[in-house]
Order: sequence, then C-alpha cells, then structure tokens
Amino acid sequence: MNEVLKYLTAEQDNMLACLKAVVEHETPSKGSKADNDEFAAMFGKKFEELVGGKAEVLYNSAGYGNHLMATYGDGAEQILILCHYDTVWPKTTIVGNPFRVEDGKAYGPGIYDMKGGIVQGLFAIKALKELGKKLNKKVVFLFTSDEEIGSPSSRGIIESEAKKSKYVLVLEPSASENGKPIGALKTARKGVGMFDIKVKGIASHAGSAHQEGRSAIGEMAKQVDYIHSLTDHNSGLTLNVGVIKGGTESNVVAAECLASVDVRVWTKEQADMITFQLMNLQPLTPDVKIEVKGGINRPPMERTEDVAKMYEMAKSIAINDLGMIDLPERAVGGGSDGNFTCVLAPTIDGLGAVGDGAHAAHEYLIVAEMPKRAALVALLIEKLANE
Repeated sequence: MNEVLKYLTAEQDNMLACLKAVVEHETPSKGSKADNDEFAAMFGKKFEELVGGKAEVLYNSAGYGNHLMATYGDGAEQILILCHYDTVWPKTTIVGNPFRVEDGKAYGPGIYDMKGGIVQGLFAIKALKELGKKLNKKVVFLFTSDEEIGSPSSRGIIESEAKKSKYVLVLEPSASENGKPIGALKTARKGVGMFDIKVKGIASHAGSAHQEGRSAIGEMAKQVDYIHSLTDHNSGLTLNVGVIKGGTESNVVAAECLASVDVRVWTKEQADMITFQLMNLQPLTPDVKIEVKGGINRPPMERTEDVAKMYEMAKSIAINDLGMIDLPERAVGGGSDGNFTCVLAPTIDGLGAVGDGAHAAHEYLIVAEMPKRAALVALLIEKLANE
C-alpha cells in the first residue's frame, strides 16, 4: 500500500471525529454570521494544530461569515486549494438530520457538499507533513463562507489568489451519476447567469377601465414564453424563470411584475449570446417598459488542455499509486468557485467526498473513501508542487 494511503487509512477514525465536529457546527450561508465566524476561527486553530502552517481569519464586513486562509510550506509559486464551509441548510437542521454513520455512510447537513472535502483536504496536508514530504511550492487553502449564494464577498479574494497560483484544486464533492456515487472528477462546469427582469405596465380598474390598463403580468407571461424558448438542450444552454412576483389585487390590472431567471451555459460564446438577448428584451405590449439587470455570475469552466493534463495526472495516481480501478471524469451543470479560477489558472474540481445527495436531505459520503480521496489530494499536491 502507498505510504500516504497507509497513513491516512490509519487516520480514518480521526478524520471521522473531525468530520462530526465540522458537520455539527452548522454554517448556513445567510443569517448566521456569528456561527460562521466561530467556525472559521475554530477551523483555523484546527489547521494550525494538525498541520502547523499559518491560518489567518479574513474578516468580512459584508454580512456573511468570515473567510479563512491557511498556508502550508513556502516557495516562489503556490497551489491554491478551494473550499467553502457554508451550506444550504438553515440552522437547527442538525436536530432533525443528525450526524450519524449507518452501513458505512456518514449523514448530516452539508456533509457531502462540502464539509467532507474540507476534512479530507486538512488530513491530506497532515499526511504530507507527518511523512516528511518535500514540497517546492507553498499550498494555500481558502475556506469561504458564501459559495452557496454566489460568492458575493469572496469572489475578489478567490480571483486574487488564483492569479498568484500555478494550479487550483477544488475540494467540492465528486460527481455521482443517477444517484450512484462514482467518485468522478469534474473537468468542466456550466457557467451560471442570474438575471432580474422588471416589467412596468399601467394600472387600471379591472372592471370599469380594463381597456385603459396595460398588464405587466400579461407582458411578463409573453416574455417568459420567449425566454424559455431560448433553451437548447442539444447544446446544453438552459434558461429557467424560477420566480415571478407581480400585481396587487385581482381587480387591478397589474402595473409591475418581476421575474428571476437562471441561465446555464457551456461556453463563453453561449454566455455572450444569451446575455445580449436578455439585456435587449423588447416589450410585446404597447406602452409597456422592460428593465433587465444581472449577467453571468460564474463563467463556464471549460476543459482545456491544461485541465486534461491535470486530470490524467490524477487518474494515473489513482490507478498506479492508490489501486483504484478507474477515476472517471464528468462535465456537470452546477457551478462552483472553480468557475472563477479556471480563466486564471488550470483548475480541476470534484476532488472532495465520494457520495451523493448534494442539497438533499439524504446527502451522505462513504466513510471508507475518505482516506483514499485524501491520499489522492495529497499525492496530486506533491506531484504538482515538485514538477
């Protein structure tokens, strides 16, 4: 057995204990800044305790939790490890969905996306340290508090560190397929766009002066039909009007209607095209006005030649050093902070937990896979740091 894997296999119980503590400390993206700040401070101390290095809390005045930057080793070049500790789950979810291990699977809110990856990354560096592995690049971990809501306060920090980095590794969970955990790395991700549309009509009495009104809701209905018609499943371009709000009373012709649109694209060309189309929507009802705000929040993460090389390196490690049968790759529709870094440094994603159920009540990770994935991260860091 590879010595890194052997070491981490012996550490499995310690990894599981750390995971329990991390999951039980709830960290919703919104409304729990104090809890998130406590987590950042706690995990910074845990990093220094297990790894040494330097952990620095990045104070966040934007209303979200503080971020955490932890550095191991030194060198003129750096490898950036991206993690987020926030989850989609509101506080007290842990009461009805407690941390538990059943049939080799660990359950709990945020365990798969992505607290398992955080723990595995921490123990990957611990293994390199304890085994005396030499790294010729420093390793910078960035743990952020707002990824699940679009990274509004962390994007600038992420991009700044990516510009300094030779490579970026993202410890988001591995890809599953049809509800089955296959442990696939993510070598491409769709870009994500968020657009808000406001239609301004003319209010009037729905009974005595119906003809004088211009319904904002009626106009929005036409626009929704058009927007959804732009979806092209063959090319992977999707648009979804997920929220609509409008009107005041049933006997009033609606003067205003609002809609929120989610856009997913595979390429920059798709992103540019759909942005132009949405920003230039034209009203189909006389005397009505349309305002559109927003844009592409996360650029697409495309599978470049450099990404392909990183994937092949990881696959070789998995098969030749860790005894895995295969290490598949997938292109996925969801975005991550890797979408920000991919245009600044070669980025590979999905190096975190093996399991299933992201954002679902049944989310879980496979406990026996934790040492293997941590070993994969450790050996990939070692290889990239010494090339």
